[in-house]
Amino acid sequence: MLIWWMLLAAMLPVESDARIDFDHDVIPVLTKAGCNTGACHGAAIGRGGFKLSLYGSDPAADYRAMALELKGRRVNLLEPEQSLVLMKPAEAMEHGGGFRLDPESAAAARLTRWIQMGALRSDSASRAQFSRLQVSPSSIVIRDPDERLNLKAVAYFSDGSFQDVTRQTVFTPEDSAAVEVDPQTASVRVLRNGRHIVIARYLSQVIPVELIKPFNDQPVNGTAGDQAPFIDQSVNQLLATLGIPVSAHADDDAFLRRVTLDLTGKLPDSESMRRFLDGRKLDGHESERRSKLIDGLLISEAFTEYWTLRLAKLLRIHAQPGNENGTQRYHQWLKRQVAENAGYDVIVKDLLNAKGDTQQIGPANFYRTVGGPREQAEFASELFMGSRLRCANCHDHPLDRWTQDDYHGLAAIFAKVRPGQVVEVLDEGQVIHPKTGKKAIMRIPGSHFLDESDEPLNAFADWLVSNENPYFARAIVNRLWKSMMGRGLVEPADDLRATNPATHPKLLRRLADDFTEHGFDLRHTLRLIAASDAYARSSHSMSGNESDTRYYSHRIGQPLEPEVLADAISDVLEIPELYGANPEGTRAVTLVNPQTKSQTLDVFGRCSRVESCEKPMSVNSAGGLTLKLHLLNGPVLNRRIASRKGRLSRLLAAGQTDDVIVEEFYRAAFSRPVTEGEAEFWSRQLNRSNSERRKLLEDFVWSLLTCSEFVTNH
Repeated sequence: MLIWWMLLAAMLPVESDARIDFDHDVIPVLTKAGCNTGACHGAAIGRGGFKLSLYGSDPAADYRAMALELKGRRVNLLEPEQSLVLMKPAEAMEHGGGFRLDPESAAAARLTRWIQMGALRSDSASRAQFSRLQVSPSSIVIRDPDERLNLKAVAYFSDGSFQDVTRQTVFTPEDSAAVEVDPQTASVRVLRNGRHIVIARYLSQVIPVELIKPFNDQPVNGTAGDQAPFIDQSVNQLLATLGIPVSAHADDDAFLRRVTLDLTGKLPDSESMRRFLDGRKLDGHESERRSKLIDGLLISEAFTEYWTLRLAKLLRIHAQPGNENGTQRYHQWLKRQVAENAGYDVIVKDLLNAKGDTQQIGPANFYRTVGGPREQAEFASELFMGSRLRCANCHDHPLDRWTQDDYHGLAAIFAKVRPGQVVEVLDEGQVIHPKTGKKAIMRIPGSHFLDESDEPLNAFADWLVSNENPYFARAIVNRLWKSMMGRGLVEPADDLRATNPATHPKLLRRLADDFTEHGFDLRHTLRLIAASDAYARSSHSMSGNESDTRYYSHRIGQPLEPEVLADAISDVLEIPELYGANPEGTRAVTLVNPQTKSQTLDVFGRCSRVESCEKPMSVNSAGGLTLKLHLLNGPVLNRRIASRKGRLSRLLAAGQTDDVIVEEFYRAAFSRPVTEGEAEFWSRQLNRSNSERRKLLEDFVWSLLTCSEFVTNH
C-alpha cells in the first residue's frame, strides 16, 4: 500500500501555485468531496471521531482537527502518502463514507501538495480574504434540447485578485431529475422544460444559476394594467421567455367572488353583486370598475376583521391559561392597527419594544407567545425576516448566510426580556454559546455585535425595519403575494435565502422597495396586487399552460381557510354557527381564541396558533381527508341543511319555484347565475313528487356546498 501511494504521489500533477492555502484551496476540496456536509463530518457531532465545521465555516477549527489532532495520523508530514485525509476518502483503507476522492484528480494533487509543503495555514492578517463568487452565465435560455452548458466560477479576493475556481465549486441542481450536472467539468444539461435552478457553492457563498428551457415559442398577449405595471411586466416577461400562454381575464362574477374572499374573507352579498354587476351599464371599462370595487373592499369593516385574523395567525395569537384578558387586549390592539392602517414597520416595532402588564398592554403579549430566548429568536426571524435562523443553532446555517454567532447573538438580545404577566426588560439575562461555552454576545443578525450599554431590543427593532435589512419588507410582501395569488414568490414563505430563490427575483425586490417607499402600507400592496393583470386571470387553464403552478399564467385556486369556509356555509344556508359561549351570529373570522369550542372548525382543520400556521396541511390531517369525509357524509352539514330554518325554508315558505331556488343558491354560493345547462340538469333532478321535494332540494344544496367550486377560492 505504501509503495502504491508513493508511486501515485510521484505521478500526481504539480500545482502551479507556489503555495497551497488551507482556507482557499484545501477546504474547497473537502466541500467538493462532501466531507464537511451535515451528513458526514460536518454534522453537529462529526462522524467517526472526526468533526469538521459545516461547509468550512470555521477554517481554524478545521485546521486543528486535520493537522494537529491524532498526533499526525490525519496529516502525516513524514510520509504524506499515509495521511488519513488522503487514504480514507480514496478508500485505500476502510472508510464509512465510501469513495470520495479520486487519487488521480487535481483535488487529490492539491491536498497532497499541501501536506508535502508542511500542512501549514497562513496567518489571516497576511492572507487576502475571499470576498465574492461570480458564476457565469448567471441566467441563460437554452433552446437546443441536446445543448450542454459549461459553467464558470470565479472567486474574487480582498486584494483585488481573482481565481478560476470552477473545479473547486460544488454545483447542485435544485431538481436532479430536471438538470444533469457533471461534477468534474461543471457542464450542465437541462432535461425538462421550465425554469430550473443550479446552486453553486464555494467556501461561504452560494449563488443561484437560472436555466430556462422554454415550453414553446408562443407569445404572451397579457395586457399590463395601469395600476401595477411592474408586476405585470415581470410576470409576463418570464411567461414569454418560457413560452407559456396566458389565460383570459376572469369574468366579472368570478373576479367579484375572488377579490371579495381575498380581501374580506366573505362571499359577496346580494347587494354587492347587484351594485358591481349593474356598474357595467354605467361604466363599461373593466379596470376602472374593478378598481372601485377593490377600493371599497379595502376600507370595509370586513377587511379589518379578516386581516386582523390573517395577522393574528402570523403572530400566533392564542389564549393561554390565566391570560384570557391579555389575549383579548392583544387582539383588540391588532384590530385597531389594521383599522387605522398603521404601517407594518410601526406595528412590528411596537411589538418588539412592548413591556408592562399584559392584561392591559396588548402588544406586550408578544413575549408570551413562545418560550425562552432561543425560541423568541427563531420566532422573530421567521416571522419578521422570513429566515429560518433556527438552522444555525448547532452549526452555521448549511444553506444560508446565518452563523451560530447570529443565532445565539439574537437569542442573547431576547434573553434580556423577562416574560410573564408583567413583561420587563432587564440588564441581566444571557444565553451560552455552545461553541465557546461562554456567554453569547448580543448581535444584530448578519450585521454587528452590540455593547452591553446598548438598548438591544430597540437596536434590533430599528435595524429590522431599516434599509440595511433586506429581509423585512420581502418577507411580508411575499406573504401578501401568496395570500392573493395562491403561491408565494418564495416557497415556503418563511424560508427566504439565496439557495431558495424567488420564481421572480426582480419582482420580489420591486414589491419590497415599493412597500417601503409607501410607508409599509399593507393596503397599498394588496391593492397593487389585486389591480394587476396577473391577479385578474381566469382559473381556467388552456392548451400550453395546464401544468403551470408557478408562473401565474392562470389563477391558482386555493381551498378556503377553515374560518372563511365556516362563515361561507353559514351565509349560504342563512343559519349561523354557534361558537362556544359567543353570541349567535358571531363570525368565525372574528374569534379571538382559536381554541373556541367548535366541531365545525375542528373538522375544517383550523390552526391552533401554538405553532406556525404556514405549515402545509397533510391530506390525512383535519382539514384534509377528514374535511372531505365530513363534507360528504358528516353531521357538520347534514344537520344544518335539514334545519327548518334558513334560506331553503324561507324560499319554500314563500312558495318559490325550483328554478328560483336553484338560481338564488347559485348566486349565494358561487356569486354567479346558474348556466342554461345547469338549470336543465337540476330541472330534471328536481322534477319529482311533492312528497320528495324537500329532500331533493336538501340534496341539491348539499351538492353545492361540497363541490370544489364552493370550497375553493378560484
